Amino acid sequence: MKTLLLSASLLFLPLAAHAACAPTDFAIKDFKPVANGSGAAVRLSLSGELVNNCAEPAAAQISIEVKDADGKVIQAKQGWPAGTTNIAPGTAAKFDLGRRFRYQSDMASYTVSVIAVRAW
Repeated sequence: MKTLLLSASLLFLPLAAHAACAPTDFAIKDFKPVANGSGAAVRLSLSGELVNNCAEPAAAQISIEVKDADGKVIQAKQGWPAGTTNIAPGTAAKFDLGRRFRYQSDMASYTVSVIAVRAW
């Protein structure tokens, strides 16, 4: 029975680490969508900084939605700007997720949000 309790506590211990920070503890700063090039060679740069305002080191997953002029989402991608590295409290991780998107001429607006937080 003691072994079962110990095993269960070790299983759920990592879950407790996830509760220390929330998506609202992170901020997106200086997000800049830029289309470079022309014709079929247009390349997107969707860059910015992910700032950790939490008291603990953690990483965050962001989502970028691209919308047309009517506000309809035409593309959406997610990514972890710092990968599996925790961002120290009060610091930022630079990102550019533009390569994950394919340019479309009807791209009109972009929404960036923090959707998940994890301590690695």
